[in-house]
Amino acid sequence: MNPPKTDARRHHDPDVRGFASDNYAGAHPEVLAALALANGGHQVAYGEDAYTENLQQIVRGHFGATAEAFPVFNGTGANVVALQAVTDRWGAVICAESAHINVDECGAPERVGGLKLLTVPTPDGKLTPELIDRQAYGWDDEHRAMPQVVSITQSTELGTLYTPAEIRAICEHAHAHGMTVHLDGSRIANAAASLDVPMRTFTNAAGVDLLSLGGTKNGAVFGEAVVVINPDAVRHMKHLRKLSMQLASKMRFVSVQLEALLAKDLWLRNARHSNEMAQRLAEGVRAVHGVEILHPVQANAVFAQLPHDVVERLQKKFRFYFWDEAAGVVRWMCSFDTREDDVDAFVAALKEEMAR
Repeated sequence: MNPPKTDARRHHDPDVRGFASDNYAGAHPEVLAALALANGGHQVAYGEDAYTENLQQIVRGHFGATAEAFPVFNGTGANVVALQAVTDRWGAVICAESAHINVDECGAPERVGGLKLLTVPTPDGKLTPELIDRQAYGWDDEHRAMPQVVSITQSTELGTLYTPAEIRAICEHAHAHGMTVHLDGSRIANAAASLDVPMRTFTNAAGVDLLSLGGTKNGAVFGEAVVVINPDAVRHMKHLRKLSMQLASKMRFVSVQLEALLAKDLWLRNARHSNEMAQRLAEGVRAVHGVEILHPVQANAVFAQLPHDVVERLQKKFRFYFWDEAAGVVRWMCSFDTREDDVDAFVAALKEEMAR
């Protein structure tokens, strides 16, 4: 019996865009072109290919001469692999209560990575040396998980940014206590674009030991990387990546996407555009009576509070999520492919619903 013949066809309207997540966006055309370029013929599997080798030089240009990239499938995998590499079995990670590793990874750092998260409430998603000290104690207490890592997020889950000086102060404080510093950089490009500095300014130059480098939210189909900046701080990265099911056999297709983003300025162009669209959105929203923006709009996210019934009606026209449904707090995300017309249409719909 012959299988039914089917043709690949489009199952969605490519002109529909929302504000739910930058993960909703497709891939940038230059990334798709790079994937096609890497296709064809044979390349050595499991990271011994020419594209992964070339990626190392590109990453060192951004993060210093000692940097080494370990491509992985996704952001959760990058965080889990990175944190395992800098903790013992009894180790713990200090992070903001709102951190992605705490609230959005289904317990993977603790269940898969086998480490303890020590969380700290923060008003803006950012840690400080003083906030870190709420959990930075008890290293000789065998009854308590040992604080070994401080994990920060740039940009944060609330769309706020650390300045290079703030990250440097955190790194100096953590290192003085014998702890390493991990940076979750799923939106690191947005942070660099907003701060108008190279990524190295708030990573290796500030004392960060390793980071999770985002690609998916910035125009890749899939793929992130763990970037080890301080090789003396980590252990057995290659084995941990495999153990954590993050070793791609056809790694060239992850590496070439990161190469396409990072080799020139595509990463920065994409991030600048999404940040600009968030600023345009925030400017329009501020003019709508009864809507309150809750956090500084410093990257590509806008957090706002508005009536629950307005949210439900607006969600029928545009995709976006509640951040805190009980409080009427929503999150609107902009992407590299968000258009000015998308923003203006959304603001117009919001005004209409608020006026009802």
